Amino acid sequence: MEPVLSVRGLRTHFVTRERTVKAVDGISYDLFPGKTLAIVGESGSGKSVHALSILGLLPMPPAKIVAGEILYRGKDLLKMPPADLRAIRGNRIAMIFQEPMTSLNPVLRVGEQIAEAIILHQKKSKAQAWAKAVDLLKKVGIPHPEERVHDYPHQFSGGMRQRAMIAIALSCEPDVLIADEPTTALDVTIQAQILELMKDLQREYKMAIILITHNIGVVAEMADDVVVMYAGRPVEQAACGALFKNPQHPYTKGLLASVPSIYVRKERLEAIPGQPPDLGAGLPAGCPFVSRCSCAMERCQNDDPPQFLLKGGRMSNCWKAEEACENRTHRFESAHEAAK
Repeated sequence: MEPVLSVRGLRTHFVTRERTVKAVDGISYDLFPGKTLAIVGESGSGKSVHALSILGLLPMPPAKIVAGEILYRGKDLLKMPPADLRAIRGNRIAMIFQEPMTSLNPVLRVGEQIAEAIILHQKKSKAQAWAKAVDLLKKVGIPHPEERVHDYPHQFSGGMRQRAMIAIALSCEPDVLIADEPTTALDVTIQAQILELMKDLQREYKMAIILITHNIGVVAEMADDVVVMYAGRPVEQAACGALFKNPQHPYTKGLLASVPSIYVRKERLEAIPGQPPDLGAGLPAGCPFVSRCSCAMERCQNDDPPQFLLKGGRMSNCWKAEEACENRTHRFESAHEAAK
């Protein structure tokens, strides 16, 4: 099976007069039709910036994509003329943004916002687009869609606004859906409904999903494959089951240990000590996670580990994985090489 989307060595930096922030520094993966890839990590790890880079939605300047490829069905989005990229964005690759109340236009009816993409990309008449908007609201579980299609976003609850955002994203039946924290600020009941809705729609449309989240429970529920990001870099990549069963990177182990479990009784939840590094100040020599790692070696203080290819196609960016590696892959330079 050919991937519908391939990201190769993507580096997105924010460049100002004072400093350069390496927000995304070397992420690579393949996304296949009908599959879900989860991108996980703490706030500030580069998850959302990576997604906005795919769609070309970052302000340039200060943002600058300094290296890499984003291949949609073999065509590099980074080399496309702006008009060609606009034809794909919102049409073949769609996105559910993190906060629906700020993403929806408060002065336009919900139906108008759904119909807009249909008219633009599918060349439907206004009447046809409006009819499809009603159908989409029904499909995502909005009661009385014939009436609610005339409402404004402030008349919807948080869960209904999220469903409306999903309806907009699905209006052109995309090949790839990027969901950026789709359950943020929703209670657990609504969260479960939204996740189940996304799985049902994925099966119906056979679309691939990139799920951006810091919620490990959502990853276990939804993902086929996982990329764990830290300080703008991928530190571990694996199939979801393998990652949960046997995490290879200390940061991944820390994330999993911080999650409550009904199977393992804990007196208190474990926490990862310290804070992520300030990307604006630049990463120090050695492993970016070394100051927070409980199993750091002397080597970790000075040498930035490459990504090691492990058994089963998984990858780990940790020196402790070196003994088990089958082949090294250098997707980004060491901190020393980058500084030269």
